[in-house]
Amino acid sequence: MTRPKKGAAEGAAAVCRRLAQPLAEQLGLRLWDVRFVKEGADWYLRVFIDKDGGVTLDDCVRMTRLLDPALDEADPIEQSYCLEVSSPGVERELTRPEHFVFCLGQPVTVRLFEPRDGEKEWTGLLAAYQDDILTLSDGDGHTRQFTKKETAAVRLSEDWDVPAEIGEE
Repeated sequence: MTRPKKGAAEGAAAVCRRLAQPLAEQLGLRLWDVRFVKEGADWYLRVFIDKDGGVTLDDCVRMTRLLDPALDEADPIEQSYCLEVSSPGVERELTRPEHFVFCLGQPVTVRLFEPRDGEKEWTGLLAAYQDDILTLSDGDGHTRQFTKKETAAVRLSEDWDVPAEIGEE
């Protein structure tokens, strides 16, 4: 089996994203993310789709049926891999600028590479995102900004208790 060169996994994911985007739109879906990852000895092409009201198993099957032949024809990946199409989940990771814009006003958890004020994890409402800087609000009028580069991960958070006055806006 051929191993991709460093950065090739990201390149393969980008090519597959370009193939998948119009197919997702054709099905009335949002393409959330595409990842090409190695786990153990196996490679996986993971395509995450979304839509208002949530993704169904039928949505995943329809996307797979459209994407699989397009991938076979374009043949953007040299080694064998398993194609997985799924929802990004409730606590989805935000990685692209459009993810942050789409999730404005929603509770998120930010995990940092290095602690700030003794904490590596911060939770609050995603109040703003501009120029790779995200702003969290704690619900009491306090905000905190983080650069995208200092974050290890940013995920939607279902565990954060939204103060009543915020939830009513």
